[in-house]
Amino acid sequence: MDTINNIADQVRSAFPFDVTTEPLYTGDGLKTPYVGLICSDTGEAASRHSVSRHYVPHTTDDVIALVEAAAEAFDGGDGVKVSATFREGHRVIVAPSKARRRAIFGTSDNVFPRAIIDAGYDGRAFRASLGTYRDACRNLMMLRRVSGITETIRHSGNLRDEMTSLIDTFSVVAARWDDMTAEIREMEERRVRLNEFLVGMYGEPNENSRRAVTMHRNRTEAIMRRVIRERMQTGRPDLGRDWIVSGWEAYNAVQGYVQHDSRRHGNPTDIERAVMALNNADIAKAERLAYEMAI
Repeated sequence: MDTINNIADQVRSAFPFDVTTEPLYTGDGLKTPYVGLICSDTGEAASRHSVSRHYVPHTTDDVIALVEAAAEAFDGGDGVKVSATFREGHRVIVAPSKARRRAIFGTSDNVFPRAIIDAGYDGRAFRASLGTYRDACRNLMMLRRVSGITETIRHSGNLRDEMTSLIDTFSVVAARWDDMTAEIREMEERRVRLNEFLVGMYGEPNENSRRAVTMHRNRTEAIMRRVIRERMQTGRPDLGRDWIVSGWEAYNAVQGYVQHDSRRHGNPTDIERAVMALNNADIAKAERLAYEMAI
């Protein structure tokens, strides 16, 4: 099992570089008051954003402090796992021990909490959020209806000096896990007609556009396959002619399509796909419709 001590090694292994600043110049070679952010190992841009020359980039040690605080707030580091990726900043997912598992349907549809750390190079405060991982489909999600699942963290110098405050921040986020679970169970209790739900999500295609019709059909079929497959995996009955499923199933089918099936440039990894899907507008809409279209 991972401990607080080797969590630091995991983070350093995921981010074996520093982010440095380089002055920016005009097309005429004149120095500007702005600097670019560069990854030291590749020389590539660390962010699309230019920043003031007074900007001090956060370090890998700052990220380690965030991860250790998250681990401590959840389970004191026991059994904690870390996944990390870099997309214009450090994005880290901290998985507490499986003791925090909650069953949603039977024994095969379970959810687990995830601490999501967003330390971007965009001049904004860091964010600590509570996410949910569903083992039946490998979906990572954040439910918008649950308040208090995101806290901001101001970056001011060495975060190692702020460990007590960081642990308190993550403890506030972690404390919403029971609220998150209650919301998920309510979604599971609601029922929607999947065919109507998908029309509510995406509307009807333009029949005069063959491409639009094809894209609409392919997406609908992919989401339907997900629902059928996940019903089998979780021990639910076959989908009947009434197309009725739980709001939780319908929501996860859209979430899974966006996270796993939709086209992405650059062949992103699984964790990159998960991070990119977190703030997707379609997923937020699916969560809302799971309540609004309940029958």
